Amino acid sequence: MSMSHVTTHVLDTGSGKPAADVPVTLHRLDGGRWVQIAGGTTDADGRIKQLGPDRLPTGTYRLAFATGEYFAASGTATFFPEVAITFGVVESEEHYHVPLLLSPFAYSTYRGS
Repeated sequence: MSMSHVTTHVLDTGSGKPAADVPVTLHRLDGGRWVQIAGGTTDADGRIKQLGPDRLPTGTYRLAFATGEYFAASGTATFFPEVAITFGVVESEEHYHVPLLLSPFAYSTYRGS
């Protein structure tokens, strides 16, 4: 099974563990509005390896993480009900891995490999 063009990994830095069962949607900016093109939920290792098609055209994309749902499931208050990461895709590049490091009151991200 091949990986999709975009993958993600969510690590709960507060607990030091992968964030399982986080709903994630992938959107493409189309004519000034966001159109959802895929969705999934992180696995026990906090990963989604199959999120959308195996190839995306050049454009602007957004991953939206339902972090409020994730923290609510454990009874943890959070400042961020959703984390949205916007990034650009260039057709000539191979793969986009967009990790999210998450805690109830902070988050960070980077271009992974």
